[in-house]
Amino acid sequence: MTQDTREFNSFADFYPYYLKEHSNPTCRRLHYAGSILVIAILLYAIVTTQWAFLLLLPVVGYGFAWLGHFLFEKNRPATFKYPLYSLMGDWVMLKDMLTGRIRF
Repeated sequence: MTQDTREFNSFADFYPYYLKEHSNPTCRRLHYAGSILVIAILLYAIVTTQWAFLLLLPVVGYGFAWLGHFLFEKNRPATFKYPLYSLMGDWVMLKDMLTGRIRF
């Protein structure tokens, strides 16, 4: 894998790059599954006040995403170099999938 030396001045500049890094449909589906599970776990923890479940959030969220990158996309997750923009990208990509802008 080559070193990524890009610099982004805004999330709007970053998002097209993010989508290219998630071109494999299975990788995207794993991201969607992880994000939806994060929402479910968060809601469960709030409703039941079992706060220990919050410890699962990064494991589930990143676990599904990283499996997609390493096994299917064959690239290094952008979160290693662009953590905030990548987190934002996960949620925007999920929204774009739910609204039909990106194919599931």
